[in-house]
Amino acid sequence: MGIVLSKENVSEKTEMRAAYCEGLMELARDNWDIIALDADLMGAMGTKPFQKMYPERAVDCGVQEANLFGVAAGMSAVGYIPFAHTFACFASRRACDQIFISGAYARLNVKVVGSDPGITAMLNGGTHMAFEDMGIMRGIPDMTVLEPTDTVMLKALMHQVVGKYGMHYLRLVRKNVNKVYEEGSSFEIGKAVLLREGGDLTIVSSGYCVAESIKATEILAEQGIEARHLNMFTWKPLDEAAIIRAAEETGAIVTAENHNTVTGLASAVASVLSEHCPVWLETVGVRDEFGDVGSIEYLSERYKLSAPHIVTAAKKALAKKAGR
Repeated sequence: MGIVLSKENVSEKTEMRAAYCEGLMELARDNWDIIALDADLMGAMGTKPFQKMYPERAVDCGVQEANLFGVAAGMSAVGYIPFAHTFACFASRRACDQIFISGAYARLNVKVVGSDPGITAMLNGGTHMAFEDMGIMRGIPDMTVLEPTDTVMLKALMHQVVGKYGMHYLRLVRKNVNKVYEEGSSFEIGKAVLLREGGDLTIVSSGYCVAESIKATEILAEQGIEARHLNMFTWKPLDEAAIIRAAEETGAIVTAENHNTVTGLASAVASVLSEHCPVWLETVGVRDEFGDVGSIEYLSERYKLSAPHIVTAAKKALAKKAGR
């Protein structure tokens, strides 16, 4: 079945962490090789039901993130399929070398799960606000890098990564996100999702910025501007063909991400455009800054990630396209 879009665009009732735990339990029921590992965050990540159901397959490594991924690599080396979770800031920064050497360099099969990305860390503050995690993971050879948009996509991708040997990074919001897809939607790693057709320009979004970009395309449509919208949930492998086609057909691109533009989606898309089809590019994202502390609403405005900022970027791109 293809993509089935939700008409609601409202916050899901099920938190992402609950869907992650449910997905793990579903997979573990049929596959005894699946192990859940954590760094003293099973309560925060909502995986205690998994621990209760499968106590022999739940490993809490404590606040030892580097060791967590070393243990996960060892388990992979003897045939298990470890899902190893910690906050995205720790997975990408603190334990990068263990993921790189013990996991990727050794050609193992670890599913790295980083939660609370970017502004969704909220009150955990600047130290815990990962704006660079996807860029770090993209730089590791053979690493598949994914950002599930909502609970429907998350569960679908979990089923795929279990069956695909190799290192994977899944960037997860822990709490509620806006509903984008209905049950029954299917997704292909390496292929962007076309959320809306349009010929004036293209918005390429990921994660938190998908729902904001949906709002932005609706605002633009009310003003007579038809924006194509691609959900680039898969950063590596990147859907270069979809980007090139959008550039050729719409002539202007806007990227929108809850991440540093220096190493993020903006950088990845710019690389494709410069090599294959140079067009005007505007970027919405974090501008080489550290994190802050506050509500999601405050942080969205603080870093200019909300729908009005995406609309402004789209109009800038259109003006440049028109030579104004």
